[in-house]
Amino acid sequence: MLLVRSIGICFLLLAAGLGAAPSATGAETWWIPPVDAPIVDPFRPPASRYGPGNRGLEYGTSGGEAVWAVADGTVTYVGSIGGSRFVVVSHPDGLRSTYAYLQDWQVVRGQRLVQGQRLGTAGPGFHLTARLGEEYIDPELLFGGAEVVVRLVASGSREPGGYTRAAGQLIGRK
Repeated sequence: MLLVRSIGICFLLLAAGLGAAPSATGAETWWIPPVDAPIVDPFRPPASRYGPGNRGLEYGTSGGEAVWAVADGTVTYVGSIGGSRFVVVSHPDGLRSTYAYLQDWQVVRGQRLVQGQRLGTAGPGFHLTARLGEEYIDPELLFGGAEVVVRLVASGSREPGGYTRAAGQLIGRK
């Protein structure tokens, strides 16, 4: 089941354009980094649904840095969870970005944002996640607009009808 789900996710990512949404001119729009700070802890997908890992990107902010919308979208959540401030933005391509550990926010639920619009201020240890449905995606794969690289790996198991099952693995951009 996990194998089939992995393939489905890969095809959904490709169909969604990996964050690329056609603009009015027909050109693709790719995500921009949300802060001007280095990534100090990259995306590390967990081995299981509740396993350890990093489901986003941790940035080395010291607090006070401007946080910008990674792409056009609509604010769907603004609030505190466990004492930390969060903003969630839904994008037209079906992806959601979550901005975590904010010092403050300057947006309200339902507000439309354009890429690069300031939505708040980072606290120390700012975190960004990207999701398609309930699946976390490496946000770095959505930056820049380079060519997507997907590798299909045969699992060796046979499906009814003689087909060999394959698992998709998104391995980055060229």
